[in-house]
Amino acid sequence: MKRLTTLGLIAGLCTVIGLFVSSGPEAVADALWASGWGALLVVVARFVAVAWAGLGWWVVFPRGERPLLRACIGVRFVREGVNTLLPVAQVGGDLIGARLLTLQRVPGSLSGATTLVDLMVQALTQFLFTLAGLGILVALGGDGPIVHYVGLGLVVAAPALLAFYLVQRRFGQTLLQAAINRFAGGREWRIFGAVDVLFERLRGLYASRGRIVAAIATHLFGWVIGTLEVWIALRFMGYEVGFLEATVIESLAQAVRGAAFAVPGALGAQEGGLIALCAVFGIPAEAALALSLIKRLADLVVGLPSLMLWHALEDNADQGRPAAGLGAALRALIRPRRALGPAYGYAAAPVDGKGE
Repeated sequence: MKRLTTLGLIAGLCTVIGLFVSSGPEAVADALWASGWGALLVVVARFVAVAWAGLGWWVVFPRGERPLLRACIGVRFVREGVNTLLPVAQVGGDLIGARLLTLQRVPGSLSGATTLVDLMVQALTQFLFTLAGLGILVALGGDGPIVHYVGLGLVVAAPALLAFYLVQRRFGQTLLQAAINRFAGGREWRIFGAVDVLFERLRGLYASRGRIVAAIATHLFGWVIGTLEVWIALRFMGYEVGFLEATVIESLAQAVRGAAFAVPGALGAQEGGLIALCAVFGIPAEAALALSLIKRLADLVVGLPSLMLWHALEDNADQGRPAAGLGAALRALIRPRRALGPAYGYAAAPVDGKGE
């Protein structure tokens, strides 16, 4: 897997370099400069989108057992930072986030179960978002290789999505136990509780249809917030792109990025996808590459502080301090040399579901 990731990274870097050279570095720089304050607004939109995704995760929790909203949002930023900036195939951050949430006094089984449900909801809403983007493209008169390839991708993704759901609801207990034992020998994963307790939690979460529907609606709106990144950047560059066209570009570009999960940061795939999608609406390659650079700037501006927050939470857990809220970790980032006192640190979560 490590070798595959390295090869993917090399191939992605070569693709990016080739695209920039063929499009002209000066032309790309001019388009990037033309975006002006739009780049800053894109970063703001990304912060809002990630925070909104944290709200979508928080909605999944049972009302009487919900952690603080700011805890879900903070840990959701960590998930985003890890998945975006580290070579973890866009899933490692979710596993780390589930464990970090136990530092906020959330039982391990509940943290693991809500993370799985949140992943399911995100996958479903991305599928629906891509389907909507494809439908808009067809309605706008698009008919070509992009429509056929995306349509084929959706046909392939649909049974995979169904299988992910069935694993959680029907026959996943045995499979998950085997995967956990193979991946980590069950040691680090005991914090998520026994597998049977985890699946009991999953059944309870899915039984609450109201919360699931609310989570789906929240995440769907979150994808729409992400569309603002494309719309703002291209409008500031001087291209009269409507919100529907921006939705097509964002939804299908996210689908391309998801398909390239094995390549760190979807290097090359994001750039190539944006060039192809922007070309449908007459937007040149240099503007598409500038848009990709702005998106990657947002990745860094959002992701780097998120990784620092992760470090702060892990550091206090390692030092065995009593549990404290997310705010203490944020204060630790701002004032790292000050004593944090005995009220900040880690308390182990129940591992067998008792006392939840």
